[in-house]
Amino acid sequence: MKNLLQTALITLLTVSLASAEVTLYVAPDGKDGGPGTRGAPLASLAGARDRVRQVKREKPGEPIAVLFSAGAYPMAGPVEFSAEDSGTPEAQVAYRAEPGALVRLGGGRSVGPWQPVADPAVLARLPEEARGHVRVADLGAQGISDYGTRTVRGFSVASQPAEAELFCDDRPMQLARWPNTGFRGVEARDSLQRVEVDTDRLARWTDEADPWVFAYWHHDWAELCEPIAAIDAEARVLVRSEKIKPVYGLTPGRARWYAYNLLSELDQPGEYYLDRRAGRLYFWPPRAGGSTVLSLAESLIRAKDLSCVSFCGFTLEACRATAVSFAGCSACKLVGCTIRNVGHKAVNVAGGAGCEVFGCDISYCGEGGIAMAGGDRPTLTPAGHNAENNHVHHYSRRARTYKTGITVSGVGNRIAHNLIHDGPHMALSAGGNDHVVEYNEIHNVVYESGDAGAYYVGRDWTQRGNVLRYNYWHDIVGESSYGGMTIYLDDQHCGHTIHGNLFERCNQAVFIGGGDDNIVTNNVFLGCRRAAHIDNRGMGWQKAATDDPRGTLRRGLAAMPIESPLWKSRYPTLAGILDDEPNIPKRNVFARNLSAGGTWDAIHAGTRHYQTIEDNLVFDDDSDWVRLVKDEAGRPIKLELKDPEAVRRIGFEPLPLEKIGVYADSRRASWPVRHEVRPVTLPPTR
Repeated sequence: MKNLLQTALITLLTVSLASAEVTLYVAPDGKDGGPGTRGAPLASLAGARDRVRQVKREKPGEPIAVLFSAGAYPMAGPVEFSAEDSGTPEAQVAYRAEPGALVRLGGGRSVGPWQPVADPAVLARLPEEARGHVRVADLGAQGISDYGTRTVRGFSVASQPAEAELFCDDRPMQLARWPNTGFRGVEARDSLQRVEVDTDRLARWTDEADPWVFAYWHHDWAELCEPIAAIDAEARVLVRSEKIKPVYGLTPGRARWYAYNLLSELDQPGEYYLDRRAGRLYFWPPRAGGSTVLSLAESLIRAKDLSCVSFCGFTLEACRATAVSFAGCSACKLVGCTIRNVGHKAVNVAGGAGCEVFGCDISYCGEGGIAMAGGDRPTLTPAGHNAENNHVHHYSRRARTYKTGITVSGVGNRIAHNLIHDGPHMALSAGGNDHVVEYNEIHNVVYESGDAGAYYVGRDWTQRGNVLRYNYWHDIVGESSYGGMTIYLDDQHCGHTIHGNLFERCNQAVFIGGGDDNIVTNNVFLGCRRAAHIDNRGMGWQKAATDDPRGTLRRGLAAMPIESPLWKSRYPTLAGILDDEPNIPKRNVFARNLSAGGTWDAIHAGTRHYQTIEDNLVFDDDSDWVRLVKDEAGRPIKLELKDPEAVRRIGFEPLPLEKIGVYADSRRASWPVRHEVRPVTLPPTR
């Protein structure tokens, strides 16, 4: 299959180049400033951009294709693109890897040589079992002195570029930590600063130069990474800085934490420690002879006000912030790229219109995968950005919460046919209006957090018109007692259409937190702990916030022209919401859904008469009433029903299972796409 796709890609590229008047070439052994011919290629992306500018002046209106030969292209910093680098709809500019070529645009430097540790003081601090395995590299001898700054990060903390990170064989390594997996607890606290923990391990850390702690101090959706100010080993107390305040306080019994950046805990393969003062990097390699890279560049591609330019087939890696940024760009595309091992997001699109991220493989990003914002909410003007056929996994490894696999915001954007898995918190979000989220597969997310959603939006009456249809959600459970929701419309969020989705082994599948006008139809729930939920929080614990004229809900309402003819025609029940008992959830619909082998109904009894709940077929005690048939790769292909006629009578429409997920396309970064699914065990229904 891959050979067929490569042949198709070569054919597609040949046709494209046949129509292009200008073709430029780039190679690792090229020279910038030259003509960029096959015989005298350019050497870098920056050099190619500059040559394109010359060609545009010499031959205005001609399409331009820039082809990169296989090899590594080190980047010390981002290549900046602006309006002068734009193409036009008739004369596109395309930067491409040659067919079948591995073209690596990297912001890192190789590290080595690695030597056995000989310093007696360092050996004494290393765990005994690690002393014969840990190696050291002298970064100063390689001219590497910029290690970046390790900054506080986490919930409600503005993103900063990551410090230098170590990657081995194209995977991120772990700053030495304890415990190696999981978390420890908090016994008590004298104050926010003095935290008594449940271990005497602290005695090992008293000589550490810069110990840090990662913690969920209260909520399971609000993490904090911060330096440890001091250690009182005798009292088993971590001393926190007085300058850093956990947003929701610190609660013994709920808090969980681990410590990291500890030379004394470098005790397993894959862990490392950087002695910043001495410029020495200590590392236990997972295998001998592995390729080791330290991230140095902040980002790789930055474009502002750019139009009609595409970047295709590259591997973009080892930078400290977001790899690719489009600001105010139109009709720009990132196609068939592999983006990995970056400090922040893979791609950020801010403003503009008609941009696309298609067919990319995205992994091990520090703060989420793809973010696309665009469109004008007051006028409901769509941006038309599109994230399609991407594989996003093992993301949010540095900042763990509210950093989604893919998110859109604004108006009229689309998330379609993506595969997203292995994220500690959210997978998808669509903030704003009139977005479409369709044909995606999402699994094994929200695995480290609780009271969180695989798809999450919250606390806005005006963000309506969003459609979630024909997605496959499975094996989503969450960490804490609140668990993980699948589709979570939090704090009175309204106006979603949830149609034709397949939910399998989900803790709480559709969770409506007190909002109005949400339509849930034609979905299938298999083995879900709770399928349908509506609560009345606006009448209870959230009533004061709902009634507050300065609160989030009413400020969001006042910010939009809800009385305008456009908004009234689009969202007819919104204009009068303040005169229609806004605390009470109304006009939600659960109809023509199938549920088997779980628990169907968690709809608040006191508000049930405000909703439409009809024509649902529910078989909580019969998991075989609906049986899901899958192919060898685990993709669903058919629903087998005990009583097909009963399903037809309620008007249930067959689900287009064959269209869900990523699909073969000559523009994809790889095919077939492989991923591991870990079936979850759901907690009992209480």
